[in-house]
Amino acid sequence: MKKILTCAVLVLAMTSCAFGAAFKLGGTGPLTGGAAIYGNAAKNGAEIAVAEINAMGGDIQFELRYEDDTHDAEKAVNAYTALKDWGMQISLGSVTSKPCEATAAENFADRIFALTPSASSAAVTEGKDNVFQMCFVDPNQGSASAQYIADKKFAKKVAIIWKNDDVYSKGIRDTFVEKAPALGLEIVSETTFADGNDNDFSVQLTDAQKNGAELVFLPMYYQPASLILAQAKAMDYAPKWFGVDGMDGILTMEGFEKSLAEGVMLLTPFNADAKDERTQKFVAEYQKKFGEIPNQFAADGYDCVYAYKEALELAKADPKMEASELCQLMIKQFTSMTFNGVTGENVKWSANGEVTKDPKGMVIKNGAYVGLD
Repeated sequence: MKKILTCAVLVLAMTSCAFGAAFKLGGTGPLTGGAAIYGNAAKNGAEIAVAEINAMGGDIQFELRYEDDTHDAEKAVNAYTALKDWGMQISLGSVTSKPCEATAAENFADRIFALTPSASSAAVTEGKDNVFQMCFVDPNQGSASAQYIADKKFAKKVAIIWKNDDVYSKGIRDTFVEKAPALGLEIVSETTFADGNDNDFSVQLTDAQKNGAELVFLPMYYQPASLILAQAKAMDYAPKWFGVDGMDGILTMEGFEKSLAEGVMLLTPFNADAKDERTQKFVAEYQKKFGEIPNQFAADGYDCVYAYKEALELAKADPKMEASELCQLMIKQFTSMTFNGVTGENVKWSANGEVTKDPKGMVIKNGAYVGLD
């Protein structure tokens, strides 16, 4: 009876008992706390993919388990340890960058392959041959944002507000600043903030305004961005706003007035309005199950599971294999295969775990994301 009950619980968790042995797939993310939109979106996307794949009844089946790390590195390591004790064979790493830097070190030491949906710090994969990313790395986001702003002629004078104690924000800022001058972008204001002084942005906004910034670049997560947008409106400052993938989720933030984000632009690999069958099917299922349009984090979580399916099939992997054996097979497959998913066509990975796919420009109109291209 106990065994049957355990199986039922796993099925409810988007895992599989019905088709025999399954690969144990685990990940950590902020399922509670200020960054919970990211963690739950990635988890939800992964759950949908697991349910679809298990329903196919093929040789590749998954048991999926997520642990809450509350966007904290120490808690992420504890969550990883719980997954390891559970018997995790392949990993979704961690959702956000700082926790993933910590768990990636564990993945490397334990020889458990990881494919993170959204941890974009270069340090996540640096020096680790078995940790890969589904999202753009921070350096690429910074340079790609500068290039996009220049190509579209959105502005000449740019202000940057960034978080100086966050590896994600700093990494994007650094490459943006490096790339901008060669593209004719003048950085007229650059101000920062950190934990503990992230509620009042009047100094940063005043500096951007008085220096004539036509566009404000926000390499940050959606929580501080939401406050910046609200405070800018209160002081009648209305520049163009350009963000990065960490701002994807602002529209579903509890209590946020969507009109404040009207006209905000950002780069993301996912467009929920895309007309291809794969994307439309995913969006419809996500809306049916969770009552909202999926963001990029959900799409990356979904793609991670399908990429694993493809790699495991190509490797002729068996769920009875040890994690270390699967690790070597996954390294070989991910560095040689080409993947098509909802976040990109002809997706490839380099030996250092970095993904190659094309970003998409998006703008928020009437409370929804609309493609710029």
